[in-house]
Amino acid sequence: MAAAQAVEEMRTRVVLGEFGVRNVHTTDFPGNYCGYDDAWDQDRFEKNFRVDVVHMDENSLEFDMVGIDAAIANAFRRILLAEVPTMAVEKVLVYNNTSIVQDEILAHRLGLIPIHADPRLFEYRNQGEDEGGTEIDTLQFRLQVRCTRNPHAAKDSSDPNELYVNHRVYTRHMTWVPLGNQADLFPEGAIRPVHDDILIAQLRPGQEIDLLMHCVKGIGKDHAKFSPVATASYRLLPDITLLEPVEGEAAEELSRCFSPGVIEVQEIQGKKVARVANPRLDTFSREVFRNEKLKKVVRLARVRDHYIFSVESTGVLPPDVLVSEAIKVLMGKCQRFLDELDAVQMD
Repeated sequence: MAAAQAVEEMRTRVVLGEFGVRNVHTTDFPGNYCGYDDAWDQDRFEKNFRVDVVHMDENSLEFDMVGIDAAIANAFRRILLAEVPTMAVEKVLVYNNTSIVQDEILAHRLGLIPIHADPRLFEYRNQGEDEGGTEIDTLQFRLQVRCTRNPHAAKDSSDPNELYVNHRVYTRHMTWVPLGNQADLFPEGAIRPVHDDILIAQLRPGQEIDLLMHCVKGIGKDHAKFSPVATASYRLLPDITLLEPVEGEAAEELSRCFSPGVIEVQEIQGKKVARVANPRLDTFSREVFRNEKLKKVVRLARVRDHYIFSVESTGVLPPDVLVSEAIKVLMGKCQRFLDELDAVQMD
C-alpha cells in the first residue's frame, strides 16, 4: 500500500522539502510504471481536461487549466507574451524637438505606449511598401505641444504647474489622424492611447515637440512593445497536507507560518485545532521548515497537472480576448505541424 502511495505521489505531485524539491520531472510516460496505462488517449484527455475561470475584470484574468503537461502550459504562456499581435508605434517623424529628451529616446518612449486599437482589424505591413502606410495596415498619430509662460501666474510663485502652460506632455496630447476611410470605420475615441496620463516629456517655455507617429501591427517576438500583456505567468496548485492533528498553541503557530487564509484555527470541544482552509493562497515561503516541531507534521506539494494562470493585459484588448487569440495561435501551430507531417509522408 505504501509503495502504491509513493508511486502515485511521484506521478501526481511535486514535493517541496526542507532542502530541495522532489519529483520535478514528468514521469507518467508509457511503460515507465508497471500496471499503469499511460498511453495517449483522447477520450481520457477530454474527460480530465478543464478550464475554470476564477477571476476576471477589465484588465486581468485568473483561471485554472487542469489536465495538461508543463510543455503545453509554457507554450501557452510564451504565445501570450510574444505571438499575440498588437498595434504599436513603429516610426516617428520628428519635425521639431527642442526638449531635453533626444529624438531616439523620445521615439523609444513613444513606441512603448500601448495603443487602444483592435489588431484583428488590420493587416501586417510588408517591407518595402509605401512609407506612409495605408488605412489597412497603419495608424497615424500627431503630437504637437509647445510650452509657454502663464501670464496670469503669481509673481512669487515657484510652482511649474502655475508658471507654465503645457509644460508636461502626456499621451492625452496624442491626436489620431485617420488615413483613408478610417474615420468612417472607427468611431470617435476608438483609436487612442490606452492611458491618457502617461508622461512623455517635460518642457519649459520656448521648447516644443512636433512629430508624427506611424503605428503598425506586430508581435512581441519582434519587439517587446508589441507584447499585449504586462504579465502572463502560471504556477502549480499548492497541496498542503497535515500528517497529524495540530492543536493548541501549535495550531496558532502553524497558521503564522503560512500566508493569511491558508491555515484556519477552529475551536473544537474547547481546543484550538488547525486545518487547511485554502491552500491556493499560499506562496510556499517554506517558513514552516524553520520550526523543528511543525516541519514534521506538514507535507508541502504542488499538483503536477493543475496550472493557475494569471494574465494581466496592457489594456489593448480584454484579457479573455487575449487568451482566445493565444489559443488560435496554438491551434495554427499544431495545424502547420500536421501539414508538415502529411507533406513528409507524401514525399
